[in-house]
Amino acid sequence: MERLRYPIGKYEVPAVITKEHLEEWIGILETLPGKLEDLVRSLTEEQLETPYRPDGWTIRQVVHHVADSHHNSYIRFKWALTEDNPLIKAYFEKEWANLFDTRTAPIQLSLDHLRAVHAKLVYLLKGLSKEQLQRKFTHPEGNIVSTLEENIGRYAWHGSHHFAHIKTVIDQKQW
Repeated sequence: MERLRYPIGKYEVPAVITKEHLEEWIGILETLPGKLEDLVRSLTEEQLETPYRPDGWTIRQVVHHVADSHHNSYIRFKWALTEDNPLIKAYFEKEWANLFDTRTAPIQLSLDHLRAVHAKLVYLLKGLSKEQLQRKFTHPEGNIVSTLEENIGRYAWHGSHHFAHIKTVIDQKQW
């Protein structure tokens, strides 16, 4: 079950985040929308209703979740760049995943949204200075403080994590 939940493992912040890490992570963020769209483009409505694991979200919910989550992340980057270590607003992702739109809306809405959010995010990230990458925000759950460079890695992992969920189902079902 752990392998189904974390097909690429859990996110681990490197002890030292290098320029190479940042370039790799930003590259992942830049290509994720196209890769995700290519992965799910030919899925039928029935296939989109397949959970990625027992008691897990459907593929449709995962696609919408990635767009929602990365939208929130983009806002967090902006807060950290314009406020001094802001306490960010958390959101209840499980409840968002159960909302009507996440359960039923065409995935193209979120694929288009993800493409736009990532284009803006990547443009922003490529222009940040070393000092700006060290800016921080605090997450209210556990009062965890993150730097922007850590968050770049976290969201590169997050997109890859959910991409792997969907790819695993597609491979297992031989779609």
